[in-house]
Amino acid sequence: MERVQLKYHALQKLAGATDMSVILLTDVAQRRLISVICDEATVQQFNARINNEMSRILLPEALLQVSDAKLEMLVVGLYDGQYQVMLSNTKTGASTRVRMSDAVLLSAMSDTPLYIEARLMEKQSMPFDAKSVQVAIPINSMDKKSLQAALEHAVEEENYELASHIRDEINSREKNE
Repeated sequence: MERVQLKYHALQKLAGATDMSVILLTDVAQRRLISVICDEATVQQFNARINNEMSRILLPEALLQVSDAKLEMLVVGLYDGQYQVMLSNTKTGASTRVRMSDAVLLSAMSDTPLYIEARLMEKQSMPFDAKSVQVAIPINSMDKKSLQAALEHAVEEENYELASHIRDEINSREKNE
């Protein structure tokens, strides 16, 4: 299985949403960009760690410093609008699922590598442009709540083509339940 290492690029507020943001990740070569929607609580955790020297004494960071575990994470799929990530201890073989936003945070605050299956990266990503101020978010990576909010916003903006695509995604998920 071919995989691509991801690295944190930026955190941006999601246009039209008061409590949602988007985490931007690139491959190491910065050729492709993938976006991950996150909630306000995750944004607060990022801000506490990325811009703050006090983060070294927070519990997760302290645990990482005293652990001899060799960790890595792999994004293995997408289900119901959520990326599926496995956190693995490569020494013991033990693994568990984690939220994508938590995986990105762990990767950003430590030396824990975050990978994605190459085929999934190709499907979900777009070419990276460092000068771009807008980013596309694949609707299949949005949870139901976000899809519903996006549908309402598209209708309010009279963007009926986008509303139709979002409605189709919602209907497809409901049919597969």
